[in-house]
Amino acid sequence: MSAFGPGHPFLADCPARLAVELIADKWTAVVLFGLSRGPVRHGELIELIGGISRKVLTQTLRRLEAHGLVRRHAYAEVPPRVEYELTALGETLIDPIHTLTEWARANGDAVLDALDAASEPLADSG
Repeated sequence: MSAFGPGHPFLADCPARLAVELIADKWTAVVLFGLSRGPVRHGELIELIGGISRKVLTQTLRRLEAHGLVRRHAYAEVPPRVEYELTALGETLIDPIHTLTEWARANGDAVLDALDAASEPLADSG
């Protein structure tokens, strides 16, 4: 019998699981952090983040917008100008992302060491 009963926050249909799945995406935390200092244009985010394609950034921004974390503002100008910024809800994730970043700084070498040790062939004990 499972230790997870009805209403447990990580069951498939619970909001907590949806939130974890959303922020666990490879680019979500990076994009949110990139927007943490105010409105940014698409091209500026590409340069700031590095390593993300325009297509993947667009998909990530649309998903974050659909979930209420990012706001898209299109200006009626020629040429068109679009900026993205965090909503109040999106801003609530910046402190947890910062905490995770600090953990990664403090423990990243230990994680890499463990990964290296796990990939080494076992010594012949015979």
